[in-house]
Amino acid sequence: MTSNDTPRAPHPYVGMWVTADGHIRQELLPNGRYDEARGDRRSAYTGRYTVTGSHLDYVDDTGFTATGDVRDGVLHHEHLVLYREDDPRARLGARP
Repeated sequence: MTSNDTPRAPHPYVGMWVTADGHIRQELLPNGRYDEARGDRRSAYTGRYTVTGSHLDYVDDTGFTATGDVRDGVLHHEHLVLYREDDPRARLGARP
């Protein structure tokens, strides 16, 4: 096996990100795709993303573009604030 065949660890931003109320759930997949659920609507938005430093560029499958930035472990995606799924702040505003 050559060094080019060695599997790489996924990017640190890969995984599930959620709003404080849990209504929006955005999964960043290791293959550069994302899948965003809104409430009970699964895969409400899907597309691809790229990461440059702490900045993310999104291109929805319909061609819509958006951006995001990770600051202090929080994903600021356009007007949304998303936390890692296991972050206690992701449950602060959760509905009963």
